[in-house]
Amino acid sequence: MTGIKTTGEKKLMLFSGRAHPELAEEVAHQLGVGLVPTKAFDFANGEIYVRYQESARGADCFLMQSHTAPINKWIMEQLIMIDALKRASARSITVVIPSYGYARQDKKHRGREPISARLIADLLKCAGADRIVTVDLHTDQIQGFFDGPVDHLFALPVLADYVGAKVDREKLTVVSPDAGRVRVADRWCDRLDAPLAIVHKRRDKDVANQVTVHEVVGDVKDRVCVLVDDMIDTGGTICAAADALFANGAADVIVTATHGILSGPAADRLKNSKVSEFVFTNTLPTPSELELDKITVLSMAPTIARAIREVFEDGSVTSLFEEQ
Repeated sequence: MTGIKTTGEKKLMLFSGRAHPELAEEVAHQLGVGLVPTKAFDFANGEIYVRYQESARGADCFLMQSHTAPINKWIMEQLIMIDALKRASARSITVVIPSYGYARQDKKHRGREPISARLIADLLKCAGADRIVTVDLHTDQIQGFFDGPVDHLFALPVLADYVGAKVDREKLTVVSPDAGRVRVADRWCDRLDAPLAIVHKRRDKDVANQVTVHEVVGDVKDRVCVLVDDMIDTGGTICAAADALFANGAADVIVTATHGILSGPAADRLKNSKVSEFVFTNTLPTPSELELDKITVLSMAPTIARAIREVFEDGSVTSLFEEQ
């Protein structure tokens, strides 16, 4: 007989960066595990140091980090943490990215532009990531940028069920804020058995976050309109879309988005908007200045935890949504 046989069992270890530890703690609680103690700090010149305080040898490691502000720092920290796990002889490294950074830069609109979403995928792979778990990518094609398995989770069941339980569905209209979101809005319509409307807009290609809303396609008069989007950054697009709906006779507007980036003038725009409620998930931390009565944050921790368990147990992540 040659070789050595082992009877060791698989081991799941959950790690978190410093970007959004609250979500990682929720996921750990759902899984019934503790986060691996990690020493992380910044040197005086901004360099990041990471060291895990438990052995990761032979373990299936899941590393959580949301790409929130300051986004470049937390992406770099995640890459360093991946490298540390690779050099610690981890059996597998799955990066859990509730909000994938640079996702809006998924294609070239004009010459001499980067495709930064692809670059992020390349960096993760080069650092040593074997698999990505993420939530509501800006476009589905980003899954193809990573040379390995990508588990694409959806917040639609969480968001739609919340809205459906709160609003009279007979008066509900699902609204896409632009042509690019129509496919997602259509899934909302199927789940809530509601009609669809579209806000037609034109974006100024030379000015970031500058949008001009033109017209509303569909019947929204005296209806409760639910605007559905994947992310809200400065709030200009979604607030302009809401104004267009009110101008066309909407009785009320509710805004839902998976990722509440909420940077720059977003706080003032949300406060001053006639929208009755903004509903986000906790894929990103909500800025403290935006703790408003009209903002509701729903947890994605149960969905992420179930996906991690399915990956670890060689199950089916797709089954999480087929049963919905």
